[in-house]
Amino acid sequence: MLKEQFTITGMTCSACAVRVNKAVAALAGVADVNVNLLKNSLSVSFDEAATSVPAIAAAVAKAGYGALPRGRGETAAGTKETPDAALALEEKKQRLIVSSLCAVPLVLLAMGPMAGLPLPAFLAGPENSPALALTQFLLTLPVLFVHFPSYRTGLRALFSGAPNMDSLIAIGSGAAVVYSVAALYGLALAAGRGDAAAARLFAADLYFDSAAMILTLITLGRFFEARARGKTSEAVARLMDLAPQTATVLRAGVEAVIPAGEVLAGDTLVVKAGESVPVDGVITEGGGFLDESAITGESLPREKQPGDQVTGATINRSGHFLMRATRVGEDTTLARILRLVDEATSSRAPIARLADTISGIFVPAVIAIAVAATAVWLLLGQDPAFALSIGISVLIISCPCALGLATPTAIMVGTGRGAALGILLKSAQAIETARAVDTVVLDKTGTITQGRPVVTDIIPAGGMTAEDFLAVAASLEKLSEHPMGAAIVEEAERRGIALRKVEGFSQHPGRGIAGMLDGVRHLAGNERMLRAEGATPDEEMIARGGVLASAGGTAIYFAREKEVLGLIALADVVKAGSRQAVAELEAMGIEVIMITGDNARTAAAVQAETGIRRALAEVLPQDKERAVSDLQKEGKRVAMVGDGINDAPALARADVGIAVGAGTDIAIESADIVLMKNDLLDVVTAIRLSRAVMRIVRQNLFWAFFYNSIGIPLAAGLFYGPWDLTLNPMVAAAAMSLSSLSVVSNALRLRLFAPEPARAAPPAAPSGQITPRSLSMQKKIRIDGMNCGHCAASVEKALRAVPGVTGAQVDLASGTATVEVDGGAPEAALKTAVTEAGFQVVGLG
Repeated sequence: MLKEQFTITGMTCSACAVRVNKAVAALAGVADVNVNLLKNSLSVSFDEAATSVPAIAAAVAKAGYGALPRGRGETAAGTKETPDAALALEEKKQRLIVSSLCAVPLVLLAMGPMAGLPLPAFLAGPENSPALALTQFLLTLPVLFVHFPSYRTGLRALFSGAPNMDSLIAIGSGAAVVYSVAALYGLALAAGRGDAAAARLFAADLYFDSAAMILTLITLGRFFEARARGKTSEAVARLMDLAPQTATVLRAGVEAVIPAGEVLAGDTLVVKAGESVPVDGVITEGGGFLDESAITGESLPREKQPGDQVTGATINRSGHFLMRATRVGEDTTLARILRLVDEATSSRAPIARLADTISGIFVPAVIAIAVAATAVWLLLGQDPAFALSIGISVLIISCPCALGLATPTAIMVGTGRGAALGILLKSAQAIETARAVDTVVLDKTGTITQGRPVVTDIIPAGGMTAEDFLAVAASLEKLSEHPMGAAIVEEAERRGIALRKVEGFSQHPGRGIAGMLDGVRHLAGNERMLRAEGATPDEEMIARGGVLASAGGTAIYFAREKEVLGLIALADVVKAGSRQAVAELEAMGIEVIMITGDNARTAAAVQAETGIRRALAEVLPQDKERAVSDLQKEGKRVAMVGDGINDAPALARADVGIAVGAGTDIAIESADIVLMKNDLLDVVTAIRLSRAVMRIVRQNLFWAFFYNSIGIPLAAGLFYGPWDLTLNPMVAAAAMSLSSLSVVSNALRLRLFAPEPARAAPPAAPSGQITPRSLSMQKKIRIDGMNCGHCAASVEKALRAVPGVTGAQVDLASGTATVEVDGGAPEAALKTAVTEAGFQVVGLG
């Protein structure tokens, strides 16, 4: 199946969208059709052997509209102000100006005398009524001329058997003009015969002002609607604006500035302070603080060093580095985000089918109601002018535009807002389904936890200091390729501990490593290895290692010859926001279940720390999908959150698959929602955003239906008999425009959506186990002098470098830093770190 997108011209309402949809869906080989009225776009999946792009364009043209295939790489995400869109808005503006310049004096001439306003002498008085009527006619002509495209589209749709909103406008305003022209001839003939009484009657039947004002008010509404539509995609438009136009490439030792689109994978690029990263890549030399807020939603710049991944369109706030391009063109993260957002905003939510079904029969039904209402009032003895006014009002007030805009406006604004928050909603169906989720299944490794081991405890023996012990351990592990060894080395580097040279290094699979340090043999491994080498840990150390292991950690023992030096515990620690996310989800009435392939002991430790009530442990990768299926059979709406290749089947099986952005490409492709920040709290935000979007959709649909259910009977004169209530065609035109504008404006409220402030998570359930995070404590530091994200990042880096600090987070808005320490970090060291970074500590507690 091939998927192509088209830009559709000539659509004005949801009836147009339904017409295009039916025309394309009728073609052989077409599997899926999505028409988006808001973006004037068409997305088609079809079999190349059965149909083609020209055939699809021809089918759209036959339906009375234009179809322009988009080139590869183009996107309408957010309908950014393209030249065509800007031209269309300018055309509406010019049409509005011409209409207003003619319609306002026309209404003054027609209605002024009723309000006591004087007319020019050559138009005043019964004897000048032919001149007055002719002047109104001449003022109406320019209005009709600038609205000729609407008449052409509307009448063509009417005669093709698929009337649309333009058809209603053309019939309504056209009828008023034709009736008025007939009255103008009658007035002229009566005046020529000297029949003053007949002339007065014909002069009262002129509706040129109504026709002109109807067209003017509708154009005014469409102009403001078009401007409001442009705001529905501001977040995505800002992303598009971030795409760098140029890149500085280093070739043969010479820097050259080239268009970003010409960068090739493998090129070496130069990124200076203040510049945007041109494409995705890896830093090879230098470093900097990168502002990734537009891609991930993170507010603070992050330090990047050689070996770190960098993302195209992020901004280097300070520093200078060389990078190797790895993803270019359509493969960059920004291009993928825009593509996902475009697909999401082009898709239809299931709830939109109701509006589409109604829109398909709505316009013909309105025409029938208008004709019937006119006929009924004529049969009841009303004069033709009254009956015509009733028919015109019914045609004009009936607005399928609001129905057609109700869903896509909310979907587009919500998707754009999600992208700004680092949450990619990949389809409208995912948004609607996420709203109803009642069960969230969380993969453990890399989702609840960090996905990599970190040092949690350093326990030296024999009076050795923690720093000296860590220096020995890290020097020995430096040559190891094991992730746990790398974690120990990383901890030593974080504390600024120098490593020593190791010789005669050897590995013992399944047990540990050994090497010569300062001419003395050192060992690192499990208890079994040390016992085999004659270095037996004492009972107290074995007991401490057992406690740490029961909490989900891994204990590595170190020895010098037969002397035990101590142990280091490592664990895949729970992310900072995981417990908070679990508490928030449960507060929303959502059951949280953890699924993991780890043993029950490790699962229980994570469960106790996060407050998750139910966990499935020792689940094989191929069984994760079955576990999700079993939950669905229980009648649950399941969202699966994961990041690995083995999560992909479960992500695809779930009602809503949510992939964390740090996960694999296959997990992201299998998911319906992608979290760019790798933060579980974004699961909460994604569900809340989906609920907000669907709440706006339901509000829009309700008011669109309510508006028509009240407006059509009122315009048809059903309330005229008991209460003398009827609707002037000009008021109907204003109300019609207002209904469409209100739908778009209501959707724009989603731009103000923000994650709710985090509430305090409840304390961990007592389990009798000591988890790694329970060994640390928090300190809050109030800091003066931080003015920007770079300042905050500098403070955070300085605090993290303090020995004993296991985590630091700076809040620029409140001027505070929250530091997690393991008890070995004195307050004086924290103050010194902040001061040496160039800032002042004003409080510490």
